[in-house]
Amino acid sequence: MSNYEEMMLYRDWMKVVVVVFFWLCTANSQGQQGASVTEATGNELEASFPPALPPQFATENSTLITAQTGSTALIPCLVHGIGDGVVSWIRRKDYHLLTVGLTTYTGDERYQAVHLHNSEDWTLQIKFVQERDAGIYECQVSSHPPSSIFLHLDVVEARAEIAGPREKYLKLGSVLRLVCTLRQSPDTPIYMFWYHNNRMVNYDLDRGVNVTAQLPNKSSTLLVTQAAPHHSGNYSCVPSNAQPASTVVHILNGENPAAMQTGGRDLTWLRSPSLWLLLACQTSLLHS
Repeated sequence: MSNYEEMMLYRDWMKVVVVVFFWLCTANSQGQQGASVTEATGNELEASFPPALPPQFATENSTLITAQTGSTALIPCLVHGIGDGVVSWIRRKDYHLLTVGLTTYTGDERYQAVHLHNSEDWTLQIKFVQERDAGIYECQVSSHPPSSIFLHLDVVEARAEIAGPREKYLKLGSVLRLVCTLRQSPDTPIYMFWYHNNRMVNYDLDRGVNVTAQLPNKSSTLLVTQAAPHHSGNYSCVPSNAQPASTVVHILNGENPAAMQTGGRDLTWLRSPSLWLLLACQTSLLHS
């Protein structure tokens, strides 16, 4: 092979080496750039889609709700970040599934889940609540794993109470004052009516009866400044949302209250065993 041919062959090999070297450098550069892009893209995706947090209950666990019989009980369950989760209500004493979402799964139509669109409040409503409804209720969110809080419903029997003894004795012309207060009533009454025998007397100013109600304080007062004989009788306090209470008022015209209680004569001696034994002994001696 001549020198010229050797030079041409050497030049061709150098071209191949240069092309291969250039290709390797380019591929390496693109690989590093691709890795950077992949890493950057991964970071971007990670920043755009943070890991999902479990739902958070804004209603405190073991909250006590008090309702009176016949009213509507509202058991709250406020949940933040529910996402795709579904809220269910379970009655714990018999593990009865009551509601799932807004669907009721019990034949008792008094139970219903109350939820406004886009709100975080899932309240369990029980209409015409009874004492048998008392107990623990579970508000559960279908997260992974499920999250729950437990709330206690206490059902009370509201009642009216008139201060003082069941029977009251007043002198003619004295002041008659009856105070009625609601006990175990979480709700404010709409009204508190007073009845004298069978007559409602809230507006009987012309008969000397003045009634003032303090409904926010769940109390009412009946006042007669000068009691007359026609003010005697049975007085009843009848609230809108509680059991009524009654008292009997006696207006005395110079009589002794003790005598009135026994019909004017003390007959307690008839209940004395020793006197009965003495009479029996005397009778036996007379016939011996």
